[in-house]
Amino acid sequence: MRDRFDAKYLKDVDSMHFIMPFMFPNRCDNETFFSFQIDLTEVQKYIDRKNAGSPEYKYNLFQCVIAATLKTITLRSRLSVFIHDRRMYKRNEITAAFTVKQEFTDDGGEVLAFIHSRPDWTIDDLHNELHRQLLKLKNKAYVDESTSVMDQFNRIPKWISRPVVSAITSLERKGAVIPALVKTDPYHSTVNFANLGSIGLPGGFHHLTNWGTTSLFIVVGKMGRMPFYENEQVTFKDGVNLNITVDERIANGFYFSTSIKLNHYLRQHPDLLDRPFKENLSDEAFASLK
Repeated sequence: MRDRFDAKYLKDVDSMHFIMPFMFPNRCDNETFFSFQIDLTEVQKYIDRKNAGSPEYKYNLFQCVIAATLKTITLRSRLSVFIHDRRMYKRNEITAAFTVKQEFTDDGGEVLAFIHSRPDWTIDDLHNELHRQLLKLKNKAYVDESTSVMDQFNRIPKWISRPVVSAITSLERKGAVIPALVKTDPYHSTVNFANLGSIGLPGGFHHLTNWGTTSLFIVVGKMGRMPFYENEQVTFKDGVNLNITVDERIANGFYFSTSIKLNHYLRQHPDLLDRPFKENLSDEAFASLK
């Protein structure tokens, strides 16, 4: 069985994970949802420390969420698995994508940011890469590659474009699509983000898609004062809603649970984001996640 251009075919999987894609072939039929209310006390202290030197591009919550997620996926490699055409694959690299609003108006354009993470990255490397991309993406004249390709299909007569697009989607289902057509497609990323807080929404869930390979979608809501229950008392703190949609076929419940706990631990101990994504937690810290 051949590998894909972006992933290795996993031949030696357990019986359950071999059979499940045949029983439940569509990603959208296998969505599992997780919702969390996140205490931002430690993250805000961390962001204040990072911004103490008044950098040109400020550190923010969204960067911390992305960094914690990329580190989690780096350390928990099954989260980078996807199922396509009833087969399981392991990605060659970890990538993240999200949409950038060029102007906050009804008619303001939207472009795509696509991040190629590296195991030796820290949050500083992510911060610098985001800064580089956002400077380019905020230019109203800029059109990302995925949108440019779609625009070309939309310009030609529909009697030509429709069968061509249909053929491309058929090839994509078989993993035979031309890599250049999907290299910046957000639905071919490891994880897709939506920062709904940037447009004033408290949160929400985003569906997965049968098109592409993305097995993980994370939605970040608007920060605000929220109730947290501690020692049978209610305390109001700055918080945010974090909602996750995942393809349940790529791992078991225990693996997801430990991974989510790790992601939460990184937000509670954000100084760990200053260490390379590939650097493991201490044995004591990891044991606390069980």
